[in-house]
Amino acid sequence: MKKSYKIALLFLLQCLPLLAQQKYATPYEKGNGNQTATYEETIAYYEMLDKNFESISMRTMGLTDSGEPLHIVTFNPGKVFDFASIQNEKAILLINNGIHPGEPDGIDATMMLFRDLATGKIALPNNTVVVTIPIYNIGGALNRNSTSRVNQNGPESFGFRGNARNYDLNRDFIKSDTRNARSFAEIFQLVYPDVFIDNHVSNGADYQYTLTYIATHYQKLGGKAGTYFNSEMYPAILKDLQSKKIEPVPYVNIYNKTPENGFAKNMETARFSTGYASLFNSFGAMVETHMLKKYSDRVKVTYEYMLSTLRYTDVHYQTIKNIRRETLEAYKPNTKYTVEWEIDSAKVTQIPFLGYEGNYKPSDVSGKPRLYYDRNKPFKKMIPYYELYKPKKQVSIPEYYVIPKQWWNVTDLLKLNNITMKRLQQDSIITVESYRITDYKTGNSAFEGHYGHSNTNVIKTTVKQAFKKGDYLIPTQQKNVKFLLETLEPEAVDSYFNWNFFDAILQQKEYYSPYVFEDVAKQLLLDNPELKKALDEKRKSDSKFENSGEAQLDWVYRNSKYYEKSHMQYPVYRIVN
Repeated sequence: MKKSYKIALLFLLQCLPLLAQQKYATPYEKGNGNQTATYEETIAYYEMLDKNFESISMRTMGLTDSGEPLHIVTFNPGKVFDFASIQNEKAILLINNGIHPGEPDGIDATMMLFRDLATGKIALPNNTVVVTIPIYNIGGALNRNSTSRVNQNGPESFGFRGNARNYDLNRDFIKSDTRNARSFAEIFQLVYPDVFIDNHVSNGADYQYTLTYIATHYQKLGGKAGTYFNSEMYPAILKDLQSKKIEPVPYVNIYNKTPENGFAKNMETARFSTGYASLFNSFGAMVETHMLKKYSDRVKVTYEYMLSTLRYTDVHYQTIKNIRRETLEAYKPNTKYTVEWEIDSAKVTQIPFLGYEGNYKPSDVSGKPRLYYDRNKPFKKMIPYYELYKPKKQVSIPEYYVIPKQWWNVTDLLKLNNITMKRLQQDSIITVESYRITDYKTGNSAFEGHYGHSNTNVIKTTVKQAFKKGDYLIPTQQKNVKFLLETLEPEAVDSYFNWNFFDAILQQKEYYSPYVFEDVAKQLLLDNPELKKALDEKRKSDSKFENSGEAQLDWVYRNSKYYEKSHMQYPVYRIVN
C-alpha cells in the first residue's frame, strides 16, 4: 500500500507542471496557433501571474505616447524585487517585446516563458533574474489590424509598426522624442541589465532559416566585453540552439536581391535598442524570426532563444558581471574612441548558408523582371560575409565635457540616462577644446520626425572660454561614458548634433547691409594687410569667388570681428589633460 501511495504521489508530482500549464494557458495557447494576445489580454495575463506567484512582480512604470503606462514584469525565485539588491548578487536579463507590434512573436513567447518559470516546468535559474517589458509600443498594439504586414505569414491580426504618434520606436532610443523612449531609459537605468533581448520579425529575402539574429557587434561593445561576447558567450548560445535542432544565422541584411552574393554584419548605432544597450556594456541581441515561416514555429524558436540565453547567463553570471565592470578600463581620458565605422571590405569571410535558389522572371503586374525564390530548389553553400569594420572617425576621450546650462534639452536627457554631472559654483574661465562645425549634410526627406545631419566635420581649437555659475561639468570617468561620447561628439553617427538638437547654432542671426558694410570692409582691408593678403590668395585660387563681389564682401565679413561668434560654434566643450 505504501509503495502504491509513493507511485501515485510521484505520478501526481510529474503531472503538476502539465496541470499548471493548462491552468495558466496563455491567450496564444488557447487559440489556433495563429493568433496573438491583444494588449489588454497581455496585461491581464501578467496581472494574474503576479497575483498567483510570489516569484513574479508586475510594476507600473512611465507613460507612453498613447497615454498608457509601461510595465515591467520581474521573475525572481528569491522573491526580491529591489534592483539595487539584485544587481549586487545576480545577473539581470531584460526582454523587450512589441517594439513593432506587428512582430508579436516575443509577446506570446515571453508569457509562456514566465509561466513556465513560475510553475517550475523548466529548471529555475539560481543566479539570474528575468525582467520583461510586455509590450513596449502600446499605441501600436492598440492600433490592431490584419493588413499592414502584407509580407508576413501570420498571425491573423496584430498591431502597427508606428507608435501613437507614428514614430518607429526602434529609431528613437538615443534621441528620445517619444514618451516611450524616455520611459524606457528610466527602466533601463533602474534595471541596468547585464544581458538584453529585443524580439522582432524580419523583412527581406527568403531562405530556410526560421531564426535569424542581430547580435551586438563585438567591435561596438569593445574591450573585454567585445572579445568575450564574440569568442565565448554568443557561440555557446548558438550551439545550444543547434542542439535543439534550431539552425540560426545572422540577420540577412539585403532587400530585393538574393543572399548568395553575401551580406554584412550589422553595426547598430545608438538609435536602435541593441546599439543603445551596448553603450552601457550590456550584451544584446535582436531576435529576427523569418516573416514567411508559420507563426507557431516563430513563437517556438523565440522561446527557445530566450531560454538558451537565460541558461548561459545563469551559469556564467559572475563572469558576465565582472567583464562588464572591467570593460570600463578601456575608456580612459586620452584614449581613442570610434564614433563612426565602415565595413572593411578587404576582410571578407565565408559562412554556410541554407537558402533557396533565386532568379528573375517577368512580372505579372508590370511585365518587367521580378525576383522570386524557388522553394523546390533549396541549397546549402558558403557565401561571403562582411563581418569586420574599421574606424572611419575617432576622437580622443576628454576628461570632462562642459555644457552651458541653457542647453537643457540635452542635459535633461543626460540626467535621464543616469549621467553624473555637477554644476559650476561660480563664473569661471576654463581652458577648453572648442569645436566649430565646418561641414554637414542634411537629409532631403523627413526621418522619424527629423531632417537629420550626416557626414559632419569639425575643426578643433584650444581657447579660454567663459562659463557661468550653474553650467554643467561632466566627468568622463563614469560607468555610462560611452553614452556621453556617442551623444556629445558631433561627428558620431547618432550624436545629438546630427539629430538636430543644436540646429539653432546653424542659423545666422545678425547680418549686414552691403552698401553700408562696403566702406567698413574697405577700412578693414586697409588696416589689416594679412586679411588683404588672404583675400587676394582666395581670389587667385577660386575663379567663381573672384567673379562674385557678393561672395568677397561676405568673406570679409565672416573673417572680421563683426561676424557673430555663436554661428556654427558647437556649444559643448572638452577639457583635456
